[in-house]
Amino acid sequence: MPSVGRRVTQVLAYAGAWLVCAAAVTAVLFFSGTRSIELASHDAVVHPTLTGAAVLETGPVLPDVRIKGTGLLGVDIRLQKTDAASTDELVRRYGYIAGQPEGQIAKVGDAVADMLGDAALRGAVAGLVPIAVWLLVGRTRRRELASRIGLPQVLVGVGVVVVLGVAVWQPWTTEGEPVAAGDEWVSLQDFLGPQVPLPDGLEDVEVRGDVTTAQTRRLIESAVDTYDKSKVFYAEAAAEAVNLDLRQPDEGDTVVAFVSDRHDNIGMDPVARAVADAAGATAVYDGGDDTSSGKSWEAFSLDSVSEAFDGFDRWAVAGNHDQGSFVHDYLGRHGWTMLDGQVVEGPGGTTLLGVDDPRSSGLGSWRDETGLSFAEVEQRLADAACDSDVRVTTILVHDANLGREALARGCTDLVLGGHVHVRSGPTRVDGPGGETGYTYTTGTTGGAAYAIAIGSKPRRAADISLVTYRDGRPAGLQWVTVQPNGTFQVGTYAELRYPETEPTD
Repeated sequence: MPSVGRRVTQVLAYAGAWLVCAAAVTAVLFFSGTRSIELASHDAVVHPTLTGAAVLETGPVLPDVRIKGTGLLGVDIRLQKTDAASTDELVRRYGYIAGQPEGQIAKVGDAVADMLGDAALRGAVAGLVPIAVWLLVGRTRRRELASRIGLPQVLVGVGVVVVLGVAVWQPWTTEGEPVAAGDEWVSLQDFLGPQVPLPDGLEDVEVRGDVTTAQTRRLIESAVDTYDKSKVFYAEAAAEAVNLDLRQPDEGDTVVAFVSDRHDNIGMDPVARAVADAAGATAVYDGGDDTSSGKSWEAFSLDSVSEAFDGFDRWAVAGNHDQGSFVHDYLGRHGWTMLDGQVVEGPGGTTLLGVDDPRSSGLGSWRDETGLSFAEVEQRLADAACDSDVRVTTILVHDANLGREALARGCTDLVLGGHVHVRSGPTRVDGPGGETGYTYTTGTTGGAAYAIAIGSKPRRAADISLVTYRDGRPAGLQWVTVQPNGTFQVGTYAELRYPETEPTD
């Protein structure tokens, strides 16, 4: 019977062999694999490398971009199709997104982490195979096989391995040399020339490709200018938001940041988060219209708001411009509780009810019925609130008018909406039994004049609202506005009062 020491040695030997095999298989699978994602309004393919650099292959027209010093691991990203109508529009998008890249960086990081996890899992399983074969054959049979293996058998085995390796490698096949193979990486500053001041943060950016035409250079100069203006404006606004004189929560209060109608303006996301932090918020409501059309290329906007409010409790609905199911489903997969006509637990021990705008998908929460009108969804929402076993604290919708009937029946404390891009309320509404509720509409967080708010600064006043809950009910509202010139305005905290005799259940 083997001694304890021998058993330990065997276990360690098996564990070491498994670790070596698993690591080798993991490395092969990881560095040979790719992952398809949506990035910077493109379909994109991500491939991990050991170069320590992030390389963005933009295609045949624009130059490739490389950022060195990303760490031990690098990544190659090959951009594919997009729905941009022109190269100029595409380059301007790049400038806006580059000004607030955190959401896109996190998305690539998540993709690489998922690839590593998948490769490690498969490597761990594959590493068990030789151990299992070794144990199944057994010591006696291994000795018998070893006694029969001579030099000819070894040579045949090595030959088979070599032949199989060459068959997979196929060194006799040749491919045409890539067009850009002879091109060298040059710094962005050298490419643009000394006449174009390079903004801070772009010192490590290099470009490669046939980018010598004056038109291409002008496009890149325009993107750099957009990047600079966007990054400076929103960075300064976020820094200033930290010092705003906002109401601070009392003990037992829960503060929720309320954003709506962002319309792809990812620049406002760090500003909204800074305002939320300054007010002591721990949760966020999203009132919809995060996009201009609900298309998959606008995933960058959803990635941005998700990254900006990482760590917060998050609830959302889709707006009328978030057409189709993409926005609802995408946010739902990225940590948001998407409201669908059912009463759910809300922040601070409250209850929450909401539904997508019926003008976006025509479905609302009643997904077995299509084409419901705005008025029909308004009635269904009121029925859901009034039939609830517990009083509905808050109704979150894209358009506050969806909550009119519920308020009129006295079945909710607060209706929150956006849609009109102009702030209004809180307005008190008395129910038929003496109940008190309020309706409040926040302005556009993206500073959108119309359906698109992308730009180096807000096109109009941009709003973030703050909702305070106490003792399970809405206790007050405060708004913060960022003007297109970068100045802040802070609204007076508005208390929400209820009759002392009003029932709470």
